[in-house]
Amino acid sequence: MTIRLYDTSARQTRDFTPLVPGCVSIYLCGATVQAAPHIGHIRSGLNFDIMQRWFTHRGYDVTFIRNVTDIDDKIIVKSAEQGRPWWAIGYENERIFNDGYTALGCLPPTYEPRATGHITEMVEMMQGLIERGHAYEADGSVYFDVRSYDGYLQLSNQELDGLRQPAEEGITGKRDPRDFAMWKAVKPGEPSWESPWGRGRPGWHLECSAMAHKYLGEAFDIHGGGIDLIFPHHENEIAQAKAFGDDFASFWVHNHWVTMAGEKMAKSLGNSVLVSEMLKTWRPIVLRYYLGTPHYRSAIEYSEEALREAESAFARIEGFVQRVVEKAGGVVEPAAEVPPAFADAMDDDLGVPQALAIIHTTVRQGNSALAADDKEAAIARLAEVRAMLGVLGLDPLDPHWAGESDRGEDLHGVVDTLVRLVLDQRQSARERKDWAAADAIRDQLQQSGLVIEDSPSGPRWTLGPR
Repeated sequence: MTIRLYDTSARQTRDFTPLVPGCVSIYLCGATVQAAPHIGHIRSGLNFDIMQRWFTHRGYDVTFIRNVTDIDDKIIVKSAEQGRPWWAIGYENERIFNDGYTALGCLPPTYEPRATGHITEMVEMMQGLIERGHAYEADGSVYFDVRSYDGYLQLSNQELDGLRQPAEEGITGKRDPRDFAMWKAVKPGEPSWESPWGRGRPGWHLECSAMAHKYLGEAFDIHGGGIDLIFPHHENEIAQAKAFGDDFASFWVHNHWVTMAGEKMAKSLGNSVLVSEMLKTWRPIVLRYYLGTPHYRSAIEYSEEALREAESAFARIEGFVQRVVEKAGGVVEPAAEVPPAFADAMDDDLGVPQALAIIHTTVRQGNSALAADDKEAAIARLAEVRAMLGVLGLDPLDPHWAGESDRGEDLHGVVDTLVRLVLDQRQSARERKDWAAADAIRDQLQQSGLVIEDSPSGPRWTLGPR
């Protein structure tokens, strides 16, 4: 058994060998909490949730760190615009992010540190970098000297000549325009903390380098994030950490975006779809299926049609699960192991699309067993399907999904009684061989969004795709 992952720094898929046998350490750049999350934000957390689940299934002890950036330029701008404290905006949106992660079934990280809780560690790292000649103070700010670190830009595969860091308003005293700020001198009305160089606040890149060092040590296995973070954020993280003396991450794993009309989903572009709004229309488990089943390195083009297709595809899986449970007369426990073909797909750079194909094939085999009234085979296929769905966080029988009520589950009993009355009328029509009336009743029910299936134990209904 060998798990292989695409390493951005090597620009190839590599065999994964943990630094500590039997253990996996992962650092994921989490939320910058200046606003509520759109589905592109949540996709990253969901992709790495699947990674965490797969490593755990393979027997590893996983330490998963997902940070919260609760102070940066964007949060300060929002604070000024809204006339509210920066910390209130950050905490409010942090809770909304976590509500989104929870709604979509993401397991909690091992630790979820906030940047503002680690100013001491950041100051210590800057002091070490200044002592080693990799950083300098100017006008109360501290900058990293990019020319002092030979490996700079290897992750993004760029050339230093001609490179410019993204503009940083009010930054003064740089020796080179390519140097980046690790500590920003205080400005009137902005939050600040004490430091040896005067009051100020940390730069975004420094936050993650210091927190990764704090929770995972000088070396760890995997650093993750969206592809938009490769430069400058991850490139600058590497420079700081390695110049400080850390080996830092062995693998760099990046997920792609959710796009709309080919553009990255972003609030600044006015094309974002908030998770909270999506959950008013779509079941959380369907949204997880939609965002989690494409390969993590592939872009997802957002569309209502794609969501409906995801809903229909998951309904086929869910319908099979429900039918076998009814046939078995009780819950069927997941198999202890997933099918080998599923494991092979997941071992190969988390090949979820290929793994999903195995699930659908197994569902078809299970449906054939049901049609042949082979109860034992149907139950065996369901056990396999539940094991595979569990790895992806999509098992509809998992207790997490048991409380779903967004499509009227609280009214299920009332609806069931009304539908049964109509189905009794349909059954009476069939008994008197009035097939036209029976078909008309079935068609009317389907037009209302119900799917009617005739089974040996009588007709059953489910909510169909919208």
